[in-house]
Amino acid sequence: METEAYTEDDPASHSFRGRTERNRPMFERGGLAYVYLIYGVHNCFNVTSGITGRGEAVLIRAAAPLEGIELMCANRRTEKPEYLCSGPGRLCQAFGIDRRHNGLSLLDGEIQLLVPLHDRRPEISTTKRIGITRGADRRRRFAVKGSRWVSRS
Repeated sequence: METEAYTEDDPASHSFRGRTERNRPMFERGGLAYVYLIYGVHNCFNVTSGITGRGEAVLIRAAAPLEGIELMCANRRTEKPEYLCSGPGRLCQAFGIDRRHNGLSLLDGEIQLLVPLHDRRPEISTTKRIGITRGADRRRRFAVKGSRWVSRS
């Protein structure tokens, strides 16, 4: 798993310049999908994380594919598991996430985030964010230390 955090005081955040129709979910309650198109090609999946009125979200950059791998391979047109979810665009393509999911609840909607029931917590590394220019030095990129499933920097 790999994520990047964005808040409204962050020049790299879509919420930095205020609320717009595009970033509307960021200003709603936490637990919603915020999906947007980047470079006119790739969808990016975020989880809203703030309280209503505060523009915050966490970009899901990468994940370890555990179930549905055959479908993900078909969606991504690859048979290499390491290329299924290692990057925000790849992750969305593998899971079939697109802008139709923007604003949907992740608590009881079509996409749900589940917390593992075990007590073991992985060791997390914190680094500079990648793929941005403004605010790139902020250490808001989090990844499971040693994971082979993170995006390439």
